[in-house]
Amino acid sequence: MKNPLLIIVFFLAGLWQGSAQIVGDSITGKLELFNNPEVLAIRTNLETTFEEAQKESTWKKYDSIFQNEPDSAIWLKFEVENNAKDLLPIYYFSVHDFNAIYQQTGARFKTYKNGNLVPLYERSNKNEFYVTELKLPPFQKSLIYTRLNSKKKIDAYQATAIFSKGNYYEYAYKYLDSERKSIAFFFFYIISLLTIFIFGLVIWMRISKILYAYYLGYLFFQLIYAFTALRSTAATVGNIFLNFSKTAYAISEASQFAFIGFYVFFILHLLEVKKYSATISKLLVYLGRFCFIYAITIFIYNSFWGNIHIGNLIFSIVRFTILPLNFVLIFWIIYKVKHPLLNYFVVGQTFFFIGAVLAFYASYTNLYKDPESIFYFPYSPNIIFQAGLLAEVFCFSLAIGENIFLLQKEKETTSENLIEQLKKNQLLQQNMRVELDKKINEKTDELIQLYSKMEKQKEEQIKNSFTQKLQEMEMLALRSQMNPHFLFNSLNAIKDLIMTSRNEDAVKYLDDFSGLLRGILQNSNQEIITVEEELEILELYLSLEKNRMGNNFNFSIQVSAREELSQFHIPPLLLQPFVENAIWHGLTTSENPEKELTIIFDTSECLTIIIEDNGIGRKASSEKKKLHKSMGVSITHERLALYNHLHDVSISLEIIDLEANNLPIGTKITLTYSY
Repeated sequence: MKNPLLIIVFFLAGLWQGSAQIVGDSITGKLELFNNPEVLAIRTNLETTFEEAQKESTWKKYDSIFQNEPDSAIWLKFEVENNAKDLLPIYYFSVHDFNAIYQQTGARFKTYKNGNLVPLYERSNKNEFYVTELKLPPFQKSLIYTRLNSKKKIDAYQATAIFSKGNYYEYAYKYLDSERKSIAFFFFYIISLLTIFIFGLVIWMRISKILYAYYLGYLFFQLIYAFTALRSTAATVGNIFLNFSKTAYAISEASQFAFIGFYVFFILHLLEVKKYSATISKLLVYLGRFCFIYAITIFIYNSFWGNIHIGNLIFSIVRFTILPLNFVLIFWIIYKVKHPLLNYFVVGQTFFFIGAVLAFYASYTNLYKDPESIFYFPYSPNIIFQAGLLAEVFCFSLAIGENIFLLQKEKETTSENLIEQLKKNQLLQQNMRVELDKKINEKTDELIQLYSKMEKQKEEQIKNSFTQKLQEMEMLALRSQMNPHFLFNSLNAIKDLIMTSRNEDAVKYLDDFSGLLRGILQNSNQEIITVEEELEILELYLSLEKNRMGNNFNFSIQVSAREELSQFHIPPLLLQPFVENAIWHGLTTSENPEKELTIIFDTSECLTIIIEDNGIGRKASSEKKKLHKSMGVSITHERLALYNHLHDVSISLEIIDLEANNLPIGTKITLTYSY
């Protein structure tokens, strides 16, 4: 028979365990969630959703088996009760990079986000990434789920907790007070770099040398690194990377090697290493390029993959490689290079080397977590490294100033030598000038006479050549104006009118024909005529063609201001070949029942002449006249080139084939008159 007392004890223990709760209004300090019997946990992959986590049945006590792993997520589940009559705030604390809190409110869950790598615009608490305020309704129980994940390894002990309001304020004050000096150094570091950067920028704008460009790159990426380090602190002012947490994580390592790359090329040019050792110069170039390539590679890797174990391995391998190589190069440069600024390099490089070694040592051995260590203060690896960098920057700032002084001194020495040489040259020139003046004067007269004679001959030859060419072109133009077919058809038209007893029409046609011939003959003797005179000839010509072709041919002449046409001059009979071609080769052979020809004289700006027809187009026309090639247009091109050359005006010609649905619908000719 079982012991009744034992049964009662187990019954009371089970009853107590079943009724135990995390009571929010009874929390008077910090309540650790780790090893808390009321907190359950599961481990899932990173893709598991909140809904999937709720359905899990393998929840266990949150203890040491739930250490954080970067490639997995830990879910916590617990219930908090508020027995008070007022809304009760509690403060959930977690040092993980990503925290998602789901608090049950009625039938729904309210979601909060916080964490070191959560962007500021997504965080529930804009002031602190490690604490999230949760409000418990009065006389209710709130079921809470949290999802934890970090890029780095985090011990579960003291990693998550719940604070009461008073204890949270006390803890926050102590935390901020402990970080105050570290944050002050970060700001001092950033402001110092920014001041020196502006100083270097002004120098580079005044002295455009690549040395100062490398120096600016060296400072710029130090500033980027400083802001990425500032992001992990409690600072709010100027903490720009709070909005780009993932970018800051990816760029932190890359920015360090980017500024080392610029530093290497800066030293290469500052100390003029190539003058002293080509081998060291090549090694520095390779080292600088490696730093740039590594910076780009590690940035891409951390942006898209970022496995913490591989990242730490790469971190250690690169530093165990670069630091010894850097140390060897320092002594090699000291031994080989004898530049006046070498001392600044030695001191600055020493500061950098000491800071880098101490920072790496403190980080690699975790001494910055040991309360007994001298490195036990907030962000000690970053601060130690930045202190060494800042000391190096100050040394190089002095080196830049000294370099400018040396350049100025070298410039003054060069100027003095140049002045001395100029004085000697002046004496030499004076002696030579006396001897040369006589010969120059003699030769000058001969050259002037010879040159004048040659210029006159050249000018006469050019003038004669152009005159002869112009005359030839004018004769060709005159011959090409009246197509023999047109003359023959016009005479036949007059004959037909006489034979049909249409004497009045015959007389009028003959008058127009004789007027056209008279105008052509008169204008052909002139070098230039007005556009108004050219228009009169075109009107006579088109009226004759209208009589010849009948009612299915229509022409339109549009003139914006006829009296203004007398202000413009062109070679005689310039437009007639285009109009004749449009009629004979475009419209006459066209099957279009309505043959249209439009001539526009636009004087709104200067003078634009447009001749447009709805004929068969140039391609079809050229196929039909393979046995006869019209010379009028080609001659007109040459006449325009000669005219533009001899006058202070320019007449440009453009011929456009008009098409619709890839079918020819006519030709458009534009002549533009400009001064």
